[in-house]
Amino acid sequence: MQELDPITLDEMDSVKLMNRTDTKFLINKTQLLNLLDTIKDDYSVLEVDSLRQSRYKSLYFDTPDLQFYFDHHNGRNDRHKVRIRKYLESDLTFLEVKHKYKGRTNKKRIKIADFEEELSENSKEFLNESNGLTKKLKASLWNSFSRITLVNKRSPERMTIDLNLTFEWKDWTHTESDLVIVEVKQEKLDRSSPFMKAAKNSLIRPLRVSKYCVGMVLSAPNNIKYNNFKPKLRAIKKVTHGMAS
Repeated sequence: MQELDPITLDEMDSVKLMNRTDTKFLINKTQLLNLLDTIKDDYSVLEVDSLRQSRYKSLYFDTPDLQFYFDHHNGRNDRHKVRIRKYLESDLTFLEVKHKYKGRTNKKRIKIADFEEELSENSKEFLNESNGLTKKLKASLWNSFSRITLVNKRSPERMTIDLNLTFEWKDWTHTESDLVIVEVKQEKLDRSSPFMKAAKNSLIRPLRVSKYCVGMVLSAPNNIKYNNFKPKLRAIKKVTHGMAS
């Protein structure tokens, strides 16, 4: 990764892509190193205070009957995700709502002081005004990871690489130390992306996956319906342990 040219936060402003298409890939760390070597001339890497990895921590929210989880599980095209995300190096915290609709993702967010396990009135007002989310929401899952962000040098494309994923809830903790989730974010789907071409040449196919849903399944496999996510769990195991089941 040190071979990639650096880019600053200010230089990255032109590719915020708050309304976009997302394409995700599940790989392991060895595959990541091989792919980065292939695309090193096509992307710049975000560098902040000489650091090329940033630590994130998120707290997800859902309805008491887990509507957001089940909307995803059941393949609903119109669905939401609500979380508080903290950027640990910069000590910035945002309440974010992602609206997935007809294959596109629209993200809105506001800055808040810190994590809120009980949403404040200001946060509830933001959710209501931005997406009409008026149902009572409760905290449902903690998640933390390290992120590398790449920016395509020639087209409006940003790529996030999430490593060292950890899920937590109450006394339960689970870490996927070798799993890497790559997300290619574009204005519209463009398979000529250097990363997508490199992944295809390595026989790595896109896979729709949600860190929130995976964490929910792993935290309570006997208490929550997850039939439709079983192929994704098998894919994770195959990528990280070289086995299909």
